Order: sequence, then structure tokens, then C-alpha cells
Amino acid sequence: MSTLERLAEALGADTMKAMEETGDDRLFIEIASVIGAASQTLEEAYLTDVRVRIAERKARAHLIQRVKQHRAAQKKPG
Repeated sequence: MSTLERLAEALGADTMKAMEETGDDRLFIEIASVIGAASQTLEEAYLTDVRVRIAERKARAHLIQRVKQHRAAQKKPG
């Protein structure tokens, strides 16, 4: 893993934690602007990391909901 990837991953993970704590789901855009002022390359890697994390969370939540629905339907008499 390159330095770029390590930095983007670490900052992405920290940003996700901060977004959870603050409730600000757009914080990553603000952070990307700060990064972009110094390094467009890091900004792009960071945004990719955060977007992948957000997509994974949404997909996992959807999967959990679908499994719950399926299990509830299996318990219904019928």
C-alpha cells in the first residue's frame, strides 16, 4: 500500500468516526476541500475512500433490513 493510500484510508476512517460523533454527514466534503487546497491527488484518494465506506454502510444496512424482513415473514403463521 502506498503512502497516498495509507493516508487517504486513515483520514477516511477518522472522518467517518467524526461524522458519526457530530452527526454531520457532509463533513467529508469540507475535509476534501481542505485537502484539495494542498493536494488534488490526496483529495481524490480520500474522496474515493470515504465514498466507498459510505456505500458499504448503506448496502450493509439494506442487507440487514432485508434479512430481518425475510425472517419476520418466515415466522408468520400460514
